[in-house]
Amino acid sequence: MGANLKNGDSKENQAGSLSSLNSLESVDKTARLIRQLDKENLSKNAKDKLPPVHLWEPKVCGEIDMKITQDGRWFHEGSLIGRPAMVKMFSRILRHDEDNFYYLVTPVEKMRIQVEDAPFVAVELEVQGQGLDQVLSFRTNVGDVAIAGPEHPIRVELDPSTQEPRPYVHIRANLEALIGRSVFYELVGLSEEMEVDGQSVMGVFSGGEFYSFGKFEE
Repeated sequence: MGANLKNGDSKENQAGSLSSLNSLESVDKTARLIRQLDKENLSKNAKDKLPPVHLWEPKVCGEIDMKITQDGRWFHEGSLIGRPAMVKMFSRILRHDEDNFYYLVTPVEKMRIQVEDAPFVAVELEVQGQGLDQVLSFRTNVGDVAIAGPEHPIRVELDPSTQEPRPYVHIRANLEALIGRSVFYELVGLSEEMEVDGQSVMGVFSGGEFYSFGKFEE
C-alpha cells in the first residue's frame, strides 16, 4: 500500500497521511494474526495445551505496535487491550528468542512486540508445607501457574535505579513473570536465614531448592 501524496500537500498533511497508513498497516497485521489464530484453532482457553511455538519458524517476519507494560497490561496502537480473553490468546503464542526480543508466533507469521520488563506478573501465591518441604505456587495475570523449583526457579535482582529488589519466577520456555509487590511481601514473610558460601542470606524454600533474596544485614 502506498501513499498518494501530491506536490501541493503540506508536510503536516503528508505526515498525517503516512501516520494513518502506518496505523492501518499495524491494524491489518494484528487482524491477520488473529485470523491465523482462529484458523489454527489456537485461541482456546487456558485449560488447553499450549501451542508448540518453539517449533515454529515462519518465513514471514515483521513488527506490530503492541506493548506489554511493566505491570502486565497489553496495549495495541497505544490503546489498552481490555478483553482478558484476547490478552490470554496472545500470551499463548508469545516467544522470547535468543536475540532477546519478544514475538507473537504462528505457523506462518512471527511479529515482534515490545515488552517493558517481564511479559507476565505473578499476582497470587499459594503455600503448602514448611521448611524443606515447602512448595510455592504462583499464578500469573494471564492464568498460568508455576510451582517454584528446579524447572521454575525464582531469581532476585536489584533495580539499577532504585536499588530495590526485583523478583522473578520462570514460567515457561524463556518467559518470566515479575513477582508483584504484594506477593513478594508474602515471600519475605516466609523467608528464612541461611548460610550460603559463608554469608548469611534471606530466602525461601520451594521444591527442595533454596532461593536467596540477598545478604542478611544485622
